[in-house]
Amino acid sequence: MNRKQKKDILDRYLRKILSAKVYEVAKESKLEFAPVISRKTGKKIYFKREDQQETFSFKIRGAYNKMAHLSTEELRGGVVAASAGNHGQGVSLSARKLKIKSTIVMPQTTPSVKVAAVKRLGSDVLLHGDSYSDAFEKAKKIAKQTNKQLIHPFDDSLVIAGQGTIGMEIIRQMSAPIDAIFVAVGGGGLISGIGCYVKSVRPDIKIIGVQTEDSDAMKRSIENGKRIKLNHVGIFSDGTAVKQVGVQTFKLAKIVVDEFCLVSSDEICAATKDIFEDTRTIQEPAGAMALAGLKKYVSIHGKKKKLANLVAITCGANVNFDRLRIIAERSDLGENREALLAICLPERRGSFLKLCKTLGNRHITEFNYRMEDPNSAAVFAGIEVQDSKEKTKILKTLKTGGFKVFDLSNDEISKSHIRHMVGGKSKIIYDEKLFKFDFPERPGALTNFLSKMHPSWNISLFNYKNNGTDSGKILIGLQVPDSEGELLEKFLRRLGYEYKDETKNLAYKLFLNKNADKSKA
Repeated sequence: MNRKQKKDILDRYLRKILSAKVYEVAKESKLEFAPVISRKTGKKIYFKREDQQETFSFKIRGAYNKMAHLSTEELRGGVVAASAGNHGQGVSLSARKLKIKSTIVMPQTTPSVKVAAVKRLGSDVLLHGDSYSDAFEKAKKIAKQTNKQLIHPFDDSLVIAGQGTIGMEIIRQMSAPIDAIFVAVGGGGLISGIGCYVKSVRPDIKIIGVQTEDSDAMKRSIENGKRIKLNHVGIFSDGTAVKQVGVQTFKLAKIVVDEFCLVSSDEICAATKDIFEDTRTIQEPAGAMALAGLKKYVSIHGKKKKLANLVAITCGANVNFDRLRIIAERSDLGENREALLAICLPERRGSFLKLCKTLGNRHITEFNYRMEDPNSAAVFAGIEVQDSKEKTKILKTLKTGGFKVFDLSNDEISKSHIRHMVGGKSKIIYDEKLFKFDFPERPGALTNFLSKMHPSWNISLFNYKNNGTDSGKILIGLQVPDSEGELLEKFLRRLGYEYKDETKNLAYKLFLNKNADKSKA
């Protein structure tokens, strides 16, 4: 494609964007300076707050622009759309505004918050398939069998033009020169629309697409010169989980996208936390993806390229509340602020205390241990670090101290499963007493516990997880002979920590204590 052909395409879309009908339902979202992440990156970062739309997503723009251009006859039969959630809400709100019927086909994997929102806006919902592609095929069949108009979420010139009004607003709102705009990419409608406007009026501004490592259909397609269909896509960022990009969006992306940046789920979680710290709002994974890409891009190219004023599109905030625990848990890993380690130590008195002293006053985020072997023990630990360099330093310190250590920070199985499964029923545990403690959340609390503990007692179980408050919930198994009960009581009183004896706890007997009397459980 020559320069004139590209210019003709951009001019055509510029006219469509300038004449787009979006502001009957959408609002001009804010372009906000983000001081916290700006200080962290050393760049001036701005958020384009599309999460502030009525449907908490930019999708309302394209959906309404398409539907507002339908004829009266076309509208009479109603509309149908396939959506992972946000497009469905946009179509639903647009249909309500235009007083027509709408049917939304959604993958069975769609977060319940998005399904409920679509129903609340008045659409009929049909759950079908495991991905957007499955839902789209069903929506096409419904459109053919009925008189409903199919509203595509991204591969339609009017939908693309509707999303392009975001680019128009950014240029109008930003007085300082912009070096790059970062955009999450699924099917490509958002980045195509923004890119068409920006490259028409400010071709010097870089347009950088951000995709997840396991859902990068657009990047692969452009690299191969043809649309690639992925066999599988990751659905952590369900809003961008698209197996194949559109015909039109692929054509436009080749013209307007300068570079791509791939991010991991952990990096998205870290970006979600960053946005919260600046705005006190929670983004869905797709909504935080642009910032995740921005941060990664700056870390790689920040010193080599001219990067001063950068914009990230916060494009959606429809997140299930239940997912927040995962986002919070993985955010520090995405920021390289937590190291997950497996530490092997000899099963002899004092080795646990030696480990704590070797780690020093570092903040421990998680500590899991269950005695299983009389000769050695494996501890699963999460340790707060400043960056990857400090993690390397900790590994070296532990090895120098005589501990065998393994870095599990990048092991997906460890992050998703093993950390929650450490433990089990030990065959060699007797005289075990189980206690739940509230440790003060400060360095040295565990060392204080171990230093005051009677030297003949043994810790047979330990579980700790930082919960973000001023005290840590800790479960400890102590091997103490019944004859030393009075000594144990004295130790607990002197320690000064809140505690509760959980030795008779039913779950403990069922899952952790092999020698418990099952008839009493």
